Amino acid sequence: MTLRYDCGSILDCPSPHGKNMVAHGEKQQSHRPGVYKQKNKGHRHGRHRTKGEIERENKGRVSVIALTKKQRKEQRKIDRKNKANQLRKNKRDVVLTEKRRLGSRDGPPILVGVVSLHAAVDAAAVTKLLRQEGAAGVVHQEESVSGASDSFGLVVPRFKQRFTFLRINTDDIHSLLDVAKTADSLMFVLDSTEGWDSYGDYCLSCLFAQGLPSYALVCQGLSDLTVKKKVDSRRALSKVTEIRFPEARLFTLDTEQEVTLLLRHLGTQRQRKLGFRSRRSHLVAQRVTFTPNAASGQGTPGGPTGLGTLCVSGYVRGRPLRADRLVHISGHGDFQLSQIDAPLDPLPLNTTAPRPAKPGKGGDVDMMDGDEAEAPVKVLMTSDPSCRESLQAEAEVDPMDGEQTWPTESELLEAEEARKSKRIKKVPKGTSDYQAAWIVDNDENDEPDAESSDDDDCDVDMMDEAPDGNDDDSQDAGSDLASEEEDEGEEEEEEEEEEEVCSTERAGADQRYDEHMDEAAEEEGLQRYREARANEMFPDEVDTPLDVAARIRFQRYRGLKSFRSSPWDPMENLPHNYSRIFQFQSFERTRRRVLAEAAEEEEGAMVGWYVILHVIDVPSSVMESVQAGRPLVLVSLLPHEQKMSVMHLLVRRHPSNTEPIKSKEELVIHCGFRRFRASPIFSQHTSADKHKMERFLRPDAPTVVSVYAPITFPPTGVLLFKQRDDGVQDLVATGSLLSCDPRRIVLKRIVLSGHPFKINRRSAVVRYMFFNRDDIMWFKPVELRTKWGRRGHIKETLGTHGHMKCVFDSQLRSQDTVLMNLYKRVYPRWTYDPYVPLPLPWFKRESTVDLQDLDME
Repeated sequence: MTLRYDCGSILDCPSPHGKNMVAHGEKQQSHRPGVYKQKNKGHRHGRHRTKGEIERENKGRVSVIALTKKQRKEQRKIDRKNKANQLRKNKRDVVLTEKRRLGSRDGPPILVGVVSLHAAVDAAAVTKLLRQEGAAGVVHQEESVSGASDSFGLVVPRFKQRFTFLRINTDDIHSLLDVAKTADSLMFVLDSTEGWDSYGDYCLSCLFAQGLPSYALVCQGLSDLTVKKKVDSRRALSKVTEIRFPEARLFTLDTEQEVTLLLRHLGTQRQRKLGFRSRRSHLVAQRVTFTPNAASGQGTPGGPTGLGTLCVSGYVRGRPLRADRLVHISGHGDFQLSQIDAPLDPLPLNTTAPRPAKPGKGGDVDMMDGDEAEAPVKVLMTSDPSCRESLQAEAEVDPMDGEQTWPTESELLEAEEARKSKRIKKVPKGTSDYQAAWIVDNDENDEPDAESSDDDDCDVDMMDEAPDGNDDDSQDAGSDLASEEEDEGEEEEEEEEEEEVCSTERAGADQRYDEHMDEAAEEEGLQRYREARANEMFPDEVDTPLDVAARIRFQRYRGLKSFRSSPWDPMENLPHNYSRIFQFQSFERTRRRVLAEAAEEEEGAMVGWYVILHVIDVPSSVMESVQAGRPLVLVSLLPHEQKMSVMHLLVRRHPSNTEPIKSKEELVIHCGFRRFRASPIFSQHTSADKHKMERFLRPDAPTVVSVYAPITFPPTGVLLFKQRDDGVQDLVATGSLLSCDPRRIVLKRIVLSGHPFKINRRSAVVRYMFFNRDDIMWFKPVELRTKWGRRGHIKETLGTHGHMKCVFDSQLRSQDTVLMNLYKRVYPRWTYDPYVPLPLPWFKRESTVDLQDLDME
């Protein structure tokens, strides 16, 4: 009899039999999970292991991958925090040092430009109040800026600072922008009721687009009002100014106490940093002298050329100035320096004791404050002619660079013998010498045929008969001309009578209004508006000419399967002007290197020194400009900034401009310290490798402007002006410098359109796109598209009048239009001109035509 026990009964049975069976050594089998055992996920407690926990778990062990790499210095949290605080403190100390140095004895005076923004405001009254003896300042130097009628140097011993005030003539927008590029602060004088007028708003638009330095808002005439009216006037004026200057403080300038508050604000306010001037050395001329070149002197001989040496004195600002670098005089061009002198400071902060200047690496020079009679002018540094940067702006073009191998002497002798033994061949009329060389002259064709001789005789007879016929024709033509002249004379008399009658009928306001209207300008403007509207409604569409074959008219165009992905070689069929420009292998890498070297520059005339620059081979027109009352601004160029290349500017159309601006139209461009005239082309701003050309400057999107111009390293502000026929320049676009890249591909697109004549399920007969069979076969590989999104291609021609059978991916609609896109690469025009004529004072046009309201008819 067999007894059966399970695990539960053995463990729970109180009888001793179970104990005996377990004691005899029989093993109990444990449960093992099978393949279908459920595996639960581990609990995520939401915490991650800290660095301390990882170090405790590793117990000093380092992984093999970490051992093979370079050991990094792991810093604790407190060390990283300390390092960040130290870096922040160093940057703060640098900023504070520059701020405290400006206006002190070790830095240049604070240059303040006084700008009037309203026609009813007198800025001269502000400068007169600053000149008063009780205004906490001592005037040391009158006419401290050359070319400016109202400028003076001011020393404030109470603040231990010095200022240079310059009243800018706002009628000359070029002078205003030049001074704003170098000024430390601008003092805007506002009207007590309106703030600024239309011209003041125009000046502010230009200044904001170029880059506005630190500023202060000043108003006069509020002290004479009652307390209530004064509060109301300040509140109304603040509401006007907060549009342009949010959170700006308005200073009233009527008393000496208010002058002191203004000077304290100008000396302690935060300086706004402008990138294009902080990376370059620049100065405003305070003394300018011109010495014509002698016949045997240095540089180009004077006399007929009108060149000479220009001595410019001023305070160095921005970066240290080196003598071997090129300098650019705004509005006049690039020049070289011969030497830099160190005279006495004309605006000393402390006149009791002289002070030595900091020696530079170029040599030890003692600069002293005080009278000019105390110490002579010392030469700071001279430039070595062999180390100077060259003025070469264009690359040297070798006309034989693209030619084949030069022929050998034997080939030249063979060509000479062939020329001597030249045989006379009879060829058809109109055949050139090159074509005649390829015609085989057979012996059997030496004697002319009878038919050819008859044809020649006929030609000779026709030539003989021509003079007789010409005599009769000339007589008839003479009689016709006489009759036509009589008719024209009668018509002119009738027109004169009609004009006299019309002139007598005109009277009053209509007559006065019409006298000031230029009809030619009105017609030109209307034509431009119609072209812009047509381009907006039918972009890039052109009509196929009837008198010229399309394969000849559009032979420079090609089709693209995909504008985005189809290849286009950037070095293919480059124009001749591309041999005159320079190109960087990597413009961005060169820009970083040049700017880094300029930031670490410690040689030359240091910032704050008063120096005299000897600029050689300068035309006399520069001195004439200074004598005419325009300030002179001089800037040191970085390496390669005198060379020509293709510059791309990213601009956006200014809201005040509503007139259409066409591509390749002459514009005045302000780029950094340069201004020049050029005819740029417009293109879309995309990240692709090909960019579509725009025929007009778009008002609703940023546009890239491409132009031949000297290289300039960004960041730099850009302003585009268009000059009217009366000499006034309008601001049309503002932006910044994008890059320097001659390899940027700009493609001009044209769209040929056709009408579906017969529509089938998958095909259609299209007409009016071409007008002969050969043109259809020429453009057969190009893909077609429609305005409703269908795509297709040309299958075959039908007849000889331009009808063609096309296959599409879906059935066309009767109102659809078939289109063909063709592209060609375009380049800017070489119209760079550094001479920009002086603009007339700007005025707002009374009536403007909106492009949306213009009727196409």
